[in-house]
Amino acid sequence: MAPAATLVSAPETAARATDDSFKLGMAGYSFVHFKLDQALEMMKKVDVHYLCIKDFHLPLNSTDEQIATFHQTLKNSGVTGYAVGPIYMKTTEEIDKGFDYAKRVGVKLIVGVPNEDLLPYVEKKVKEYDMRYAIHIHGPDIKLWPNASSVIDAVKNLDPRMGLCFDMGHDARFGDDPIADLEKYAKRIFDIHLKNVTAASKEGKTCELSRGVIDIPAFVATLRKIKYDGSCSLEYEKDMKDPLAGIAESIGYFKGVCEASKAGKRKA
Repeated sequence: MAPAATLVSAPETAARATDDSFKLGMAGYSFVHFKLDQALEMMKKVDVHYLCIKDFHLPLNSTDEQIATFHQTLKNSGVTGYAVGPIYMKTTEEIDKGFDYAKRVGVKLIVGVPNEDLLPYVEKKVKEYDMRYAIHIHGPDIKLWPNASSVIDAVKNLDPRMGLCFDMGHDARFGDDPIADLEKYAKRIFDIHLKNVTAASKEGKTCELSRGVIDIPAFVATLRKIKYDGSCSLEYEKDMKDPLAGIAESIGYFKGVCEASKAGKRKA
């Protein structure tokens, strides 16, 4: 019986040795047309347990009691809220409100979209709250923060807790290389919005993760190369009123890519 026990345990040991440091999650915006319980039911169906919280599920003016109830609802579904946002911040008052909200929610990461002239004030709040702040990019549609380099150029001399929410799809739509940028800006990437797009141009649209122009296996390989330890959260912006099929395909594909490459490492 000893050899059989060895055969069972060896793959488990190998799997632990190659476990990824990054977590798979969902960006709350994917569920903009759904109530929280509906969103959590979809997450349960695709076996995902981390959520970036959007304010349409937990408003910025929520009471402490409402926040506690929200967390209990997530816990009952086996989900953890790891960050809040994206939150648009066009004034110092909105920045104050956003940081206070994140503190009361109990997270240490804000995904934000601040006006560029307010970055010194954001830096002040980052130091005050000891919180990381990840600026979300939006591709060629919006002049403010269109790609990864626009954020990095703005924050490179600021507090190291100020960085990037790397929306890989929008980076590609701007015409940049999201795989090269992932490696180049690794130290300042605090959150990733998993996304694939139909074209590396402004005309590109969100599609299932397996069907776009971004090489997902190469992206996963780079995540491992840089030892990324944050969340990779699917932001699915196709069929947003009926997204489950596309979410399931995308999550299944991403998990499959991760597992297949692990299996390849074990065989090697």
